[in-house]
Amino acid sequence: MFRPTLVALAVGLYSLTPAHAAETVSPSAVLENYANIAQASYEDSLISAKALLDRIDTLLESPTEENLKAARDAWISARVPYQQTEVFRFGNELVDEWEGKVNAWPLDEGLIDYVATDRYGEASDENPLYTANVIANPNLTLNGEALDAATIDKALLRSLHEAEEVEANVATGYHAIEFLLWGQDLNGTQPGAGNRPASDYDRANCTGGHCDRRGQYLKVSTELLIDDLQEMATSWAEDGAARQALMDKGEAGGLATMLTGMGSLSYGELAGERTKLGLMLHDPEEEHDCFSDNTHWSHFYDAKGIQNVYRGEYSRIDGTKVNGASLSQLLSGAEPGLDKEILARLEATQQAAQAMVDAASRGRHSMC
Repeated sequence: MFRPTLVALAVGLYSLTPAHAAETVSPSAVLENYANIAQASYEDSLISAKALLDRIDTLLESPTEENLKAARDAWISARVPYQQTEVFRFGNELVDEWEGKVNAWPLDEGLIDYVATDRYGEASDENPLYTANVIANPNLTLNGEALDAATIDKALLRSLHEAEEVEANVATGYHAIEFLLWGQDLNGTQPGAGNRPASDYDRANCTGGHCDRRGQYLKVSTELLIDDLQEMATSWAEDGAARQALMDKGEAGGLATMLTGMGSLSYGELAGERTKLGLMLHDPEEEHDCFSDNTHWSHFYDAKGIQNVYRGEYSRIDGTKVNGASLSQLLSGAEPGLDKEILARLEATQQAAQAMVDAASRGRHSMC
């Protein structure tokens, strides 16, 4: 019932009567601004990922606690623009097919590195690579065949991502990098992040073993993230594949895509999968950014992305703004009361998200 309702609303917006034409904006202008916001959001994500790589390079050159903290801070900063792009996933098929490479979760971290098996376990009936520990093992078995993992490069990590057709084998993306920076979250349902020491990257005074390979994995996975974000930023540029696919749907189809993205992220994904399910199950595996304990901010910026699309505006990381024709303006021309209600509800959601991050900063809640 959800999708037909969105399509009906999109058709209604598309079919505004000429009497409203002087008071509102055109659907084509709304779609153009939406694509511009997507492009800017992915470009900011790319810029932030490059800044993260710079911090990681510094960490690997000088593995101090100070440099580890700087790399962690850069990862958290990189999440700000990226989480605002998640509203473009649902409805834009190219984005949804691509997204698993950069933001898949939860992940079986034993695939990547050492884990505390008393908490994590030693094996899984569902995942033959549950404790494969790529960093410690240059020789692996994948799909029943020997895999040479002596060199940790982009091709190896691509081959391991969702290997054995197990979605929890997340070898690339933000959360693989997050685990490598913070380490395993051993706090259960209590607040707290992972506590990996910087010496895990110190080849002269190595803890955790295989510090050279761990550094290779961290660097290569971040370079892959940059490659993937570059692909999506290009895809939303003029004549890019994602922008063209949106425009090819026509005005009504394009508006339906925008509404599908907002509705699917807000209800099924953010409210359901990422929030309600975790609260119901009390399962740390349902915590989106579990290693860094940054989940509250990821939820905040997911909600912000939904508001961005409806209002037709996005604040870039350099302080400039992208804005233009919006769904809000389009709806206000025909149903001003409904537009005001949606704006008010979006603002109430953002205020609730702010209360959540404020509570988390005081240590009152864990998002597990």
